[in-house]
Amino acid sequence: MSLKSINDVLRILEKQAKWQEQPFQRLLKCWAEVVGPVVAANTRPLSIQRDVLSVATSSAAWAQNLTFGRTSLLLKLNKKLPTPLVDIRFSTAGWQNPSVEIKQQQSVSAHEHPSYLGDEINRPDATPTKDVNAAFGHWTKIVRSRSHGLPLCPQCQSPTPHGELQRWQVCSVCAAKQFSKQNS
Repeated sequence: MSLKSINDVLRILEKQAKWQEQPFQRLLKCWAEVVGPVVAANTRPLSIQRDVLSVATSSAAWAQNLTFGRTSLLLKLNKKLPTPLVDIRFSTAGWQNPSVEIKQQQSVSAHEHPSYLGDEINRPDATPTKDVNAAFGHWTKIVRSRSHGLPLCPQCQSPTPHGELQRWQVCSVCAAKQFSKQNS
């Protein structure tokens, strides 16, 4: 791994809090272009959960037909998306009555997410550096400034955004561990 790639990774981590367009929003924009007008008229993307796209279809025949061709559809979609999908599930569920989930997913912005910390990032030096130690030091300063003053997770004692504590009473990492234990 080269020094440049580490700097690139650190720059990506620094910009993560600023992303505006969610993967589902990007998928909605390119859906008709990728699948074509006939398929688009008979399908409605509903959500992406755990990198699996759920799509409502106008009939069971459409669901079955698209299921057989989902591999090639996945390849086309993944060329347009920043985070690749691992599968697509087609079903007639949600065709007649668009689910509340799709409405929520379209209207929730990054600012409303429980982990949102704000737009302001204290950046002592915004110029990229080629020295990996300096880049790492810059990134740790940013992370420290973001987490300064945040309450601690009662389980792991990590600084945790207020929204996560309100929603799950623990940080998102501990919540994910609890959910995975419940589903095992």
